[in-house]
Amino acid sequence: MKLGRQPRKWLDKKSKLGFRGYPVGTIAFYGPDAQRASKVAVAVIVAPDTEPVALRRWFAESGDIRNDVAILEEVALFLRDHEARSVAMTEGIFGCPHEEGVDYPEGEPCPLCPFWAGRDRPLVV
Repeated sequence: MKLGRQPRKWLDKKSKLGFRGYPVGTIAFYGPDAQRASKVAVAVIVAPDTEPVALRRWFAESGDIRNDVAILEEVALFLRDHEARSVAMTEGIFGCPHEEGVDYPEGEPCPLCPFWAGRDRPLVV
């Protein structure tokens, strides 16, 4: 699996190929609003209806993590190391980068991300 010098392009291409079997790598971007991603969460699932066998998160204090070549290269290498045959990647930002029940109380909006208050946030794997 050739990675090359453009990991974002490699990830986009891999995700556009659709389902090609297991293991499946999932990539979701999170941010304080719908414009800037400050977190990426990547999981590897080896069979249907199973929990991920590997989960890793990367964070960016500034800038958009979707444009951080070094982090995207780590994401691509993580998926390659786990021999992901398929990749599912969110198009936009999936929600707040903080975890409900970990960073703030369950059932309450994140106090650090007012943009997401009142918006449904999908469950994080």
